[in-house]
Amino acid sequence: MDEQEYYKWVKSPIVQEIIMSNVIGAIAVEISKRLSIPPVKALIRFYESKTCQFLHNKSTGLYLLSPKCIANDFIEEQRK
Repeated sequence: MDEQEYYKWVKSPIVQEIIMSNVIGAIAVEISKRLSIPPVKALIRFYESKTCQFLHNKSTGLYLLSPKCIANDFIEEQRK
């Protein structure tokens, strides 16, 4: 696979969804550890948050941060 084919493949909606799912899973695990709650509960709480909305909005750039940074944002949101 040449470079052009690689970038076309990586940019496909299916691959992008897989990548986002992995990132959200890592965020949920981090939230679970920090708040001492089950991972599924952490995932549900994250999906209901504004932080998750921002993550899915490409114009915010939140998707460029690490799962730990995004978990920090989520926890800060929960404190407000």
